[in-house]
Amino acid sequence: MDKVRIIDVKRSVYEDNDKEADMLRDELKEKGVFLLNLMSSPGAGKTTTLRQTIERLKDRYRIGVMEADIDSDVDAKKIAETGVESIQLHTGGMCHLDAGMTKQGLDELDGRDIELAILENVGNLVCPAEFDTGAVKNAMILSVPEGDDKPLKYPLMFSICDVVLINKTDVLPYFDFDMDKCREYVAKRNPDAKVIPICAKTGEGIDDWCAWLSEQVDEWIGR
Repeated sequence: MDKVRIIDVKRSVYEDNDKEADMLRDELKEKGVFLLNLMSSPGAGKTTTLRQTIERLKDRYRIGVMEADIDSDVDAKKIAETGVESIQLHTGGMCHLDAGMTKQGLDELDGRDIELAILENVGNLVCPAEFDTGAVKNAMILSVPEGDDKPLKYPLMFSICDVVLINKTDVLPYFDFDMDKCREYVAKRNPDAKVIPICAKTGEGIDDWCAWLSEQVDEWIGR
């Protein structure tokens, strides 16, 4: 009896996506567009952090935001209130965006002369980390109420991120969250990741985050 042919579909899907992601980055570089992929679990404060970020950078860069959700346009409307281009991406039930889906969103922003494109990925610490979106840099937000041990529980997410924003520092006195341990756990997964404590509600640490982001954008677009 002939052996059954086995195809590693998951590996094939990832390989195809990685190729598409590399092509998208090349295209973005040629156009002078910096793409940031922002990830977190639901409720960690992505949209609030984005609003604070936009207020500080919208006079420096032409910004466009892609809000990815399974459904609704709540976050896109909140971002549009800041005065920047904002579009909603519905994933049709999928818990992540891949490079092809991200490119569809970017194509909708094309023609608006965007310099800084931000993808607010679907709220999830697992699936979004598995797919390269074609972003120049990956950022994630970990909120204090989630606990300092998340880098140990979700290693892939922390291993692919260039910067980790620890949000909701205003509630540190009320939670058993050890900032030093969290930094240690992040470094264990990714020694090159920058850790920036912030409070999107009060604005604490947002200037440091924006300074880091501006440095990355300027280098990419050649400013």
